[in-house]
Amino acid sequence: MNRDEYVAHDATALAGLVAKGEVSPAELLEAALSQTERLNPALNAVTMIAESAARNAIDGGLPDGPFEGVPFILKDLKAEARAYPTNNGSKLFAGHEWAYESEMFERLQRAGLVTFARGTSPELGVGPVTEAQVYGGPTCNPWDLSRTSGGSSGGSAAAVAAGIVPAAHGSDGGGSVRIPAASCGLVGFKPTRGLFPAGPGSGEGWAGMAIDGFLTRSLRDNLALMDACAGADLGAPYHAPPLPESFTQAAARAPRRLRVRYVEGTLHGPATHPDCREAVLKTASLLEDLGHHVEPYTPPAALDLPAMMRAWTVTVACGTALAVRSRTGGAPFDERLVEGVTRGAMEYAKSLNGMDYLAAVNEIHAFGRRLAAEFLECDLLLTTTLAAPPCRHGALSPDQEDFVAYRNGPGSCFEYSPFTAAFNASGQPAMSLPLHWSEDDLPVGVHFAMKSGQDTELAALAAELEAAANWAPMQNKLLAAGGIWPR
Repeated sequence: MNRDEYVAHDATALAGLVAKGEVSPAELLEAALSQTERLNPALNAVTMIAESAARNAIDGGLPDGPFEGVPFILKDLKAEARAYPTNNGSKLFAGHEWAYESEMFERLQRAGLVTFARGTSPELGVGPVTEAQVYGGPTCNPWDLSRTSGGSSGGSAAAVAAGIVPAAHGSDGGGSVRIPAASCGLVGFKPTRGLFPAGPGSGEGWAGMAIDGFLTRSLRDNLALMDACAGADLGAPYHAPPLPESFTQAAARAPRRLRVRYVEGTLHGPATHPDCREAVLKTASLLEDLGHHVEPYTPPAALDLPAMMRAWTVTVACGTALAVRSRTGGAPFDERLVEGVTRGAMEYAKSLNGMDYLAAVNEIHAFGRRLAAEFLECDLLLTTTLAAPPCRHGALSPDQEDFVAYRNGPGSCFEYSPFTAAFNASGQPAMSLPLHWSEDDLPVGVHFAMKSGQDTELAALAAELEAAANWAPMQNKLLAAGGIWPR
């Protein structure tokens, strides 16, 4: 299979070719490896290539799943699998080998996917950009190599957008699927808390805010991957409400007419970039044309998103410090092996105690209740995914050692990404769709959120939007340009 044939198909279509015997899994793997060799020197998106593990999986016989034979990459952060060591985005963890398989990986295996590598991540998943020193430089956005592909699933997003793989694994603890989806012109969906397995290695990530997800070009791939992986695993501390239908079934029907509120700026007041505002207004108009009831909305000051983000900073700092201690056993180590942001998180965590941590978790949960109350009078909240188009490398460099300032200060991660973490805190389903590009051809994601448990209704809406404003032509322009937009 040549490059043009390979990138012309999404994961669902490639699996269909395998099922019909028109192409073999080995041929698809060769295509993915060839694309990696050609594109990765410029993108720096794919790491920990495990070609022999992929070939062994094929030779051993793949499960008869919905994605049998389709090449796939895991995020280079957790997603524990014996045959696929990880760096966790860090020199400190470089080449870490796992003694067990995560339930998420086992479900992906049963779907028939052929994992052959990992996608780069910022150190320990902290940050909306992927610039970890363990990879020797930043991960670049295929739409503009001078800009970020997002984070923390930045490598997965860049690899999918450029056509290395049609779909990839990610995870989302504060927007880490939706941010790179918005940055690279992809679909990113964060389901209701507890829908996907987190075990057996952990019960929750970042006080229950983190959950796995996928980066895809087509909606149907994302929905089918979620169908393949949905459901709590043994001993899970959180269980999402049972889905009334599969994601794929929901996409085949029309959504109900929704009460939509849209926010032109941020949820706490400041304005967004004009391209982001335009994306929201254009999408609000489209939803109205589709028959939904649409109205502008200004969130009340009492929602107090900044208070939640300060609490989020506490929990992530503690989680980061714990991860480092789990690696070092608390013994002294060469701190040059971790980024400035990680050193800052460790120092900040030292200033906190157990009561501070529990108070932060309580604030996150209180915010979740406040945000859930905003959905008593609406079905859907529409915003942009980020406050600006994808930023240039270095704008949010992990060299910063003041962790609180990096997260919440002037020019911080919160200023750049003020939307997504709100729905990790509340546990509500949310998605980013590639519905807008700037005049200089940079993707601008549009963000949608609904009540907890309304995942399939959100999927039905996504299908309606994909049909009404098909984003594939823009994605295909990038693929036709060879996977990197000419500038």
